[in-house]
Amino acid sequence: MTTEREPNHLPLRAGAMLLLAVAVVFFGLGAHHLATSGDSDAPAPTTTASPTVAQRTTSAPTTTVEASSTRVCVVNAGSVSGLAGSVTQELKAKGYKTAEPANMSSSSLSENTIFYRSGDEAAAKQIATDLGGGYSVESRPSGSSLPQCTDGVLVIAITE
Repeated sequence: MTTEREPNHLPLRAGAMLLLAVAVVFFGLGAHHLATSGDSDAPAPTTTASPTVAQRTTSAPTTTVEASSTRVCVVNAGSVSGLAGSVTQELKAKGYKTAEPANMSSSSLSENTIFYRSGDEAAAKQIATDLGGGYSVESRPSGSSLPQCTDGVLVIAITE
């Protein structure tokens, strides 16, 4: 009497599940990269000496903005205690007129962002450069629930 044994497909199933899991991880990483990639991938300009405002090279228009003529309001919308104060001090040391740092209790923002009003785009880009480039620069949406910054550029700090 010959008994036919059903072949054991368990190793094939385990291999298929492992390949499926790896594919899901790579898909997730690719989606995350697409969602978070943007202008922040551009390399920051490097110089050997401390550049002056006129010597800086950026992708922004060639218009330079004097720091002393720009008012800046810094708001902490993250969980790092004292972040708005330290960013305010950094900007004050670079010559900007700064308002008192503030905290934002709730925010839907997930990245450091500089919001500007009409006519302040060059100043906002200059501030982003002066802060090391870790900030996105966006036009301030009308009717938004963002904190007020009368006649100034609003800096929302979430991470260091």
